[in-house]
Amino acid sequence: MLEVSNLTAGYGAIPVLHDVSLTANEGEILLIGGENGAGKSTLLRAIAGFNKPDKGTVKLAGKPISGLAPEAIAQLGLRLVLDGHRVFPELSVFDNLRMGAAARRGDRVGFDKAVDEIYAVFPILKEKHKLYARDLSGGQQQMLALGQAFIAQPKVLLCDEPSMGLAQALLPSILSFLRKWAETGTAVVVVEQHLAVTALYADRAIIIERGQVKFSCRASELEARLNGASAPADA
Repeated sequence: MLEVSNLTAGYGAIPVLHDVSLTANEGEILLIGGENGAGKSTLLRAIAGFNKPDKGTVKLAGKPISGLAPEAIAQLGLRLVLDGHRVFPELSVFDNLRMGAAARRGDRVGFDKAVDEIYAVFPILKEKHKLYARDLSGGQQQMLALGQAFIAQPKVLLCDEPSMGLAQALLPSILSFLRKWAETGTAVVVVEQHLAVTALYADRAIIIERGQVKFSCRASELEARLNGASAPADA
């Protein structure tokens, strides 16, 4: 569903990524880990069109999307959820969810069902559905950003630190939600610092170091690879 080949990107004349390649398939979660500053967020932004690649290609369902504007890429079915609670502060919780439905206009039944699913996973959003998003806590805004992406039903979902601003105890419920979402056919790519917990819900993992892929493996083998044990790579 998502294919990245030899991607080089950065900020102006400052390179951050160097020849990064990866794939994400329908129905799976790909975990991307690495130290702060390794280039993980830059990778997601380059895939989604916010950073123009200097070299390499990105394909969505076989169609080249490198160089397209972020809104064009979103319309083709790729959604990026950034860290930092990127919601519309002057809109209510419910209206923020409605903004996520722009790509599925006319599907009121599907929208209502998706909203019910979001409220079931994040009941605090149902409780506060009439409040302005600005009045939510940081963690609640992060939940809302995930809910907004879910409403859009993208083919590929990119999540940058979904646990940001949340109590770590809530991470398993977030990851369980993403796991069930992936199983509907969406390709999910997650950047996370909490590797051990996230790997339990992921299928494959990639570790980025200094803007390059250090190694890739099955998620079940990630701990062994990080600890230096020998495990066969599964790119």
